[in-house]
Amino acid sequence: MSKDNIVIREITKADDKQIATVIREVLVELGAPKVGTAYEDAALDCMTETYSNPKSKYYVIDVDGKIIGGAGIAPLDTVEGNVCELQKMYFLPEARGTGLGSKMMQTCLEKAKALGFEHCYLETLPYMTSATKLYAKTGFTHLDKPLGNTGHYSCNVWMIKTL
Repeated sequence: MSKDNIVIREITKADDKQIATVIREVLVELGAPKVGTAYEDAALDCMTETYSNPKSKYYVIDVDGKIIGGAGIAPLDTVEGNVCELQKMYFLPEARGTGLGSKMMQTCLEKAKALGFEHCYLETLPYMTSATKLYAKTGFTHLDKPLGNTGHYSCNVWMIKTL
């Protein structure tokens, strides 16, 4: 995989099926529960539509037409304040350890700030240690309890970052 053919770009309708497959494959690979996580989100099968709100954005990593990862931001519902959530950030094994996670984080956080969000929240699982390290390196700090109600009750690591 050459860096010349890797593109981080906004999702298109043609990517919906591929990114849904990527997210579900990664969750299964990591042993995540299928309930209470993104695995069961109906939004996975219509990501372009899900992120069509002007305050939402989803990006994919495209390598010659193959989607190998993605991440997005959207307003965090049921929370007071100007908070977005980093959502559905998953990468296939070939994307891990390549610096693409850091680039994707930068892309999402820059967009969140440009959209006027003041904080970015995320939820993850305790055994997703590489992801948690990346979040901490990017400035996210741990919370004692979740914000809002994302429906991801199996995710019990909560983090936030001031933008």
